[in-house]
Amino acid sequence: MSEFTFLIILLFASYLAGSTPTSIIMGRVTRGIDIREHGSGNAGGTNVFRVIGWKPALVVIIVDVFKGWLPSAVFAPTFFHLQQIPDLGVVQILCGFSAVLGHTYTLFGSFKGGKGVATLGGMFIALFPTAFPFCLGVAVLTIILTGYVSLASILASSSLPVFLFLLPPFFGMEPASLSLMIFSLLIPWFIIFTHRSNIQRLRSGKENRFEKAMIFQRK
Repeated sequence: MSEFTFLIILLFASYLAGSTPTSIIMGRVTRGIDIREHGSGNAGGTNVFRVIGWKPALVVIIVDVFKGWLPSAVFAPTFFHLQQIPDLGVVQILCGFSAVLGHTYTLFGSFKGGKGVATLGGMFIALFPTAFPFCLGVAVLTIILTGYVSLASILASSSLPVFLFLLPPFFGMEPASLSLMIFSLLIPWFIIFTHRSNIQRLRSGKENRFEKAMIFQRK
């Protein structure tokens, strides 16, 4: 088997890992429904929370995060020597993003999945362990202040390259590799693309709010 062929197999395995339709399975098991036909119609943790409840949503989010972490943190380093790309960071990016694409366009759900945020978060943990808590802080603060999960996802992903640039000088860390920096600049565009319908609803004032998280506006 050639190194190129093994790379294709590795990326396809990552895609299959990401394709596990966690929220769709949860909807079927707990309520006998297709989660994509209820709530916002999205096959993600936020919609599971709205339609089914926080416990199933927590399970979905944890598994979806794991789907993004596994290919980048385990598949890529373990099988790195069997494929042809000499840069481990590039292989981790390709494997992780294959999982994100699998989640977004799941093979087991007619290529209609979630928006990739939780799976991308798992990839963040593997690739950007230092910057991830800061990005998560941006997301949490945005949700608390505005109630918009979609806006939180966009701002958190957009903050990643900023933190990768600012954190090393302040904490004496090694700067991110060129491949990771370039990838961090591309991530926000993918999130914006998958949230394009949310952006339209935000502009028209019709986007759903996560009001239970808006602790400063509770009466």
